[in-house]
This record gives sequence, structure tokens and C-alpha cells, in this order.
Amino acid sequence: MTATLVDSELPAPGPASPPFTERVKALKAWQRSMLYASVGLLTLSLVRVISGADDLTSSGTIGAALRLAVPIGMAGLGGIFAERVGIVNIGLEGMMILGTWFGAYGAYQFGPWTGLLLGIAGGALGGLLHAVATVTFNVDHIISGVAVNIVAGGLARYLSVIAYDESSGGSATQSPPRKGQIGTVTVPGLSSGLKSIEDRHWFLISDVAGIVRGVTSNLSLGTVAAAVILVASFLLLWKTRFGLRLRSIGENPYAAESLGVPVLRIKYMGVILSGMCAGFGGAFLSVVQASIYREGQTAGRGFIGLATMIFGNWRPGGLTAGALLFGFSDGLQLRSSSSVPALFLFVAFLCAAIAAVQILGKRPKAAALTSVIGIGFLIAYLTIDTVPGSLTYCTPYVVTLVVLATSAQRLRPPAADGQPYRRGEAH
Repeated sequence: MTATLVDSELPAPGPASPPFTERVKALKAWQRSMLYASVGLLTLSLVRVISGADDLTSSGTIGAALRLAVPIGMAGLGGIFAERVGIVNIGLEGMMILGTWFGAYGAYQFGPWTGLLLGIAGGALGGLLHAVATVTFNVDHIISGVAVNIVAGGLARYLSVIAYDESSGGSATQSPPRKGQIGTVTVPGLSSGLKSIEDRHWFLISDVAGIVRGVTSNLSLGTVAAAVILVASFLLLWKTRFGLRLRSIGENPYAAESLGVPVLRIKYMGVILSGMCAGFGGAFLSVVQASIYREGQTAGRGFIGLATMIFGNWRPGGLTAGALLFGFSDGLQLRSSSSVPALFLFVAFLCAAIAAVQILGKRPKAAALTSVIGIGFLIAYLTIDTVPGSLTYCTPYVVTLVVLATSAQRLRPPAADGQPYRRGEAH
């Protein structure tokens, strides 16, 4: 006689395995960051081997990328502070312009460190102007930001005319050279020990050596200061009571008001902090990257900073990744324009990875669009041997914006971002 199994005797099915995207989201923030960094490094190493572009992970390129990423990252960090209190800050470009002028003036008169401090003060002045317009008088945020950009450019030209003359080496469009220099720091013994490994061009191993050597050799103290500001901002926003209040205002200022939070005061503080960060980024341009202020020195970095802020989902960690991507693209085209086509292959691989994640997340339309963009970059890599010099300067902007556009899916800005607030008018 054969025994038959009834439903109650069948083994219970095990729990369904969660989708890959859900497992990634379940990881801690630092674990996700390590995962993304590992995938990026493997992709970069693979591209270097395939293309033969050894400058992709050279210590020189990495060092240049860090320097070029700082102004973008500081502008984006300024955007985070402003938008976390509900104020859209299109005026970051103007605040950076004020930072470049005041930073160069301070470095010319007193030295580079004083210049950086005065640059921060100049950016804070722009932030205060934006706060008065948007917080106190409820001027449209976009109009106020555009006005800050216009006023900052005009003010910098006016101040140059009255502060500099030809005998000092300055003019209406530039400042005299600064006094002194920002120092650098090198980890003893590590740089020379890693150079031999980097020069062997081994897969992954030499790439890691080049990256580590790039961040430990001749590192500007200004870059170190920017890293300290970034870490301090993260701790301030996510680990302090002030940060909690600031973020709550960006989500629902009336709810925060009902709990006794001084909304107007913290809005002012958030926008002024925004200007200070942008001012530091501008001062970095005129004091650390260059020795003088030049008109037009910011070159739209305030707007690129806004793009990286959105890419980073209004968080310092994601912002850092976006800024480093721009800095890497810019540094590579400055050091070796012949290596620029390798960036096309790198972006094609990144688009393939993003499309795979989108497919796993059941977003077929977004995956199809990302795949088309990736195929376009792959075709460009296979068909273009050299990029004309006039176009290589556009490469950092094109690569950065394409990656930001394809990866910026399901991002959530602060709920009250850009909305007017009037004390006591809860609705």
C-alpha cells in the first residue's frame, strides 16, 4: 500500500529570497558605499586593461581629481544645507564668485589661510542676501538666486576696479598674486613604496596602488580642510539635535514650528551655512588651485554642484561620489587628452551596471533608456581614436551629466523644498 501525503504533511516552503535591489538597500550606508566603490574600481581597472590608458588610475590623475572635485563638492554641500531647510539655492554660483574674490584678496593682503577664511565670509554674505530675500520677504527662490548670481559678478568687478591697479599686478578682471602658499602633506615611505607597484600596471593591484598613492602624496592642506568640512557636515546634519531640526524644517516647517523649533532662525542659519560652503569652494579655486582671482573663474561649477547634490540624493556621501566623478573626468582630460576615449568605455560599463540594477528593480523603461545611452558611448569608444582638443574640455561636463541623468532615479528631495513659509500660518 502506498502512502499519500496530505497538504499538512508537505514541507513548508522556505521564505522567498528578497530581490537583489532590496538586499542592497538593507545594507548599512557604509556597506553600500564599499560595494559601490568596489564595483567602480573593478570597472575602472578593467577599462584600463582593455584600453591601455594607464593614466586612468595613475597617482597624478587621482591627485588632480581630488583638487578639481573640491569646488564642486563644496558647492553641492552648500546646496544640501539650503535645500534641507526648504530653500532652493540657484545662487551658489554667485556665492562661489564672492568666495573667489574675497579669498584672493585675503591671500594677496595677508596670506592663503586668511584668504580661505575671507572667502568663506564672502560666501556667507551671499547666503545672507539670499536668506533675507527668500526667508524674510518670501521672494521666489529662483528669482532671488539669479539675482545673487548677477549681483556677485557685478560686485566682484566693482571691487577689483577700486582695490587693484596696474602697478600691483591686478586689474578690473584679476587680482595680484597671493602671498605664500598652502602647504602639502605626504605620508612618509608610502609614496615611494607604492610607485614600483603602480608602474607594473598589474590588473587591480596597480590600480589600488595608484589610487592610494594619489591620496597620500603631495595632498594640499586645502583639500584636507575640505574633507574635514565634509565629514563635520555629515555629523552635524545626521548626528546632532540641530541637524535633526534643520532637516525637519525641510520636510514640514509647520510641524517643526508646532514642536517649538525656531523655524525662521534655522532657515537663516541653513542658507548662511550654504553660502559659507560655496564660498570655501570659490576661495579654493583662487587660493589653492590658482594663485590669483580671475573673472569667470568659477565656470559654472555652482550649477554642476547642484547637479551632484541631486545625484547624491541630498546627502553628503552621494554628493562626494558625484563630485569625484566630475573631478576625475576633468583631471584625466587635463593630464592626458589621449585617454579621454577610455572614459567613453567606462561610462558604457557604468550604464550597463545601472541598467542591470534597473532591470532587477523592475524598471524596464528606465533600463532601456540607460542601455541606449550606454550603447552610444560604446560606439563612440570603438569609432573615435582621438577627441579634438576643443571638445576634450567638454568631456567632464558631458560624462558627469550623462551618468547623473541615468542614475538619478527615484530620488526624493525634501518635501517642503521651495515652498513658501509664513510663521503661524499652518494649513
